[in-house]
Amino acid sequence: MSKLKLTLACWNYDRTRAIQDGSVQPDGIDLNYLDLPVEETFFRMVRHREFDVAEMSLSSYTVSLHRNPRPFIAIPVFPSRFFRHSCIFVSAKSNIREPKDLIGKKIGVPEFQMTAPVWIRGILDEFHGVPVDSVTYWTGGEEEPGRPEKQSINLPGNIKVNPIPEGKTLSQMLADGEIDALHSARSPSTLDGVRVLRLFPNYREVELDFYRKTKTFPIMHTIAIKREVYEANRWIAQSLFKAFQESQRRTYEDLTQTAAMKAMVPWLTHDIEEAQREMGDDYWSYGYENNMHVFDRFLRYHHACGLSPKLLKPEDLFAPETLEAFKI
Repeated sequence: MSKLKLTLACWNYDRTRAIQDGSVQPDGIDLNYLDLPVEETFFRMVRHREFDVAEMSLSSYTVSLHRNPRPFIAIPVFPSRFFRHSCIFVSAKSNIREPKDLIGKKIGVPEFQMTAPVWIRGILDEFHGVPVDSVTYWTGGEEEPGRPEKQSINLPGNIKVNPIPEGKTLSQMLADGEIDALHSARSPSTLDGVRVLRLFPNYREVELDFYRKTKTFPIMHTIAIKREVYEANRWIAQSLFKAFQESQRRTYEDLTQTAAMKAMVPWLTHDIEEAQREMGDDYWSYGYENNMHVFDRFLRYHHACGLSPKLLKPEDLFAPETLEAFKI
């Protein structure tokens, strides 16, 4: 019996490598894995729907759920998770010493709908007294001029967003003091500890404190399926989910090897053991039930910054077949 041919666009991660090299194959699927950087994958999937399945910004995916018809449906697989306190960058010229100094300032962001800034805005609001609407946001390319939003967004009037001038980049504007701070997934090229600094230089300590208080390891990306592909073959949601789980299981196994380290991290064993002590053995968990509190916080943040016209529920995010774990 022939397999269903599908194309998946996803970056090259250790947790997806077994799918990429074919040592793990989804049941009934002949998968063509395209190794593409995330910005390209997101743009091509959201704008042009070029792939059957793709890694996708959790925020852009959530924005798409307010379209009619909804173009995608996701499975609870998270190729990217990231604590983002380290991704708040400030201009030395702005004399920002603590989070509340951001109030009234000009904040750069490559796209307002990006997932990393959604988490940053929510965390600054909830834990540091910086309301989402207390600053002005400036959008545009971080290192190259002219970056647009991947899809249109309609924001409430209290959220102030402007494009940066044509030909400018956020990275250079931050160094020059033309913007006061930057929320971004990527470190700007101008981060030098002199002109551009981190708001939280001790970010690991701050992020660990955030996790201990909330048990939240922020989810950045999910895996989205074109809805027409899913509706024609509902079984593929579970098939893909199982394959991603197995690929991740092999990575967990690799990272705990001590005969020889499989990643180029000198104190890898120490770091893995610390992650397990703080977060449990399944510290990068997939699945719906054990991440409901993460989705709940993210959806509140997404709604609060105007990207979700109505507050969604965690179960609205994923294919219903993947909400429950199969048990024997």
